[in-house]
Amino acid sequence: MLGSLDGIRVLDMTRYIAGPFCGQLMGDLGADVVKVERIDGGEDGRRVGEAVAGDTLFFLSANRNKRGFAVDFRDPDGQALIRRLAAKADILIENFRPGTLEGMGLGWDVLSEANPGLILVRVTGFGQKGPLAQHPCFDGAAQAISGIMSMTGAHDGPPTMSGVFVCDYTTALYATIGALAALQARGKTGRGQVVEATLMDSGMALMTTAIPEYMLNGAEPPRLGNRDRYLSPSHCFRARDGVWIYVVAGNDAHFPRFANAMGMPGLVQDPRFSTFVARNANVGLLESIINEWALTLDGETILARLHEAEVPCERVATIADVVTNPQVVAREQIIDVPHPVLGSVPFQAPAVRLWDTPTSVRHGAPAIGEHSGDILKEWLGADDAEVERLRDQGTI
Repeated sequence: MLGSLDGIRVLDMTRYIAGPFCGQLMGDLGADVVKVERIDGGEDGRRVGEAVAGDTLFFLSANRNKRGFAVDFRDPDGQALIRRLAAKADILIENFRPGTLEGMGLGWDVLSEANPGLILVRVTGFGQKGPLAQHPCFDGAAQAISGIMSMTGAHDGPPTMSGVFVCDYTTALYATIGALAALQARGKTGRGQVVEATLMDSGMALMTTAIPEYMLNGAEPPRLGNRDRYLSPSHCFRARDGVWIYVVAGNDAHFPRFANAMGMPGLVQDPRFSTFVARNANVGLLESIINEWALTLDGETILARLHEAEVPCERVATIADVVTNPQVVAREQIIDVPHPVLGSVPFQAPAVRLWDTPTSVRHGAPAIGEHSGDILKEWLGADDAEVERLRDQGTI
């Protein structure tokens, strides 16, 4: 069964997380994604984190469903080769510092003239212009400058980075959404366009009401630890056996159910907790009552009671819990991705499901330049002699 992006050709010139994950998403959706890497060692992500059978898990996590093409970026012949491939592509993804692509003779003016239907996806930390455009950026820096870090962590503790790369992955999602929207627009106009996604913008997009609240009221949002910003009670509570359970029961539908499940229906009439506003104002006292109750029961008992009462709650899972979770197993959310040495490596499955044109994992991450010859033949009609000439002169 064909994927929804079957027939779409993508040049992925990116490295690390945000750009490569964008390319992987397109590959999962069926696109022919060509991973363009430096001939001298490939992309930087190949050297980040723990290696397994010669490949880092970091690299493997964002580069499945791609074919490998290695080229000398500094060689004029290599740059000309990329221009030829871009002329045959539907989408080109890059996350160089602004100006780098132009320095290789691959600016938008050049690319769009040769291929008016091309969609150029530009992933950066701060965008193509502005006083910070040339600043290098990684996820932690984006969490810092976007305001996310100032809102994360314990109330009396330091600003804290999220445990996962939220700005990188969110940027990958926005870049993919933008590329798909540009494909839809191209179907009407016949023209491609530039799509921009930045780590700073993506981080700011996650801030819900923080920015308008500050601009209208001058209020800086405090760090709240594990508390929800809007609903009380919403927090982690420890059971008698040490299990941590996160409960979200702050609205007027869930709080009465929660109080009844605790055997404390009177809390609903208590003026300190009877309204949404009152619960937020007295959240510390309310949490102390819940903490005392939770320490009288085992975690499974608490979960059973609250699930029966239809109160949103779940165990705070370790990774060991996640990989054996029956729901994860039922949805087949951990899959075996092919690997040339190990046979396969377990990774998370695509997070989006399409019933008629499903996502798929057809092959794992490529070796550096693994498919260079095939790509030149398929995309450019090159013959064996041209491929060998380019190999001999060190262009590919």
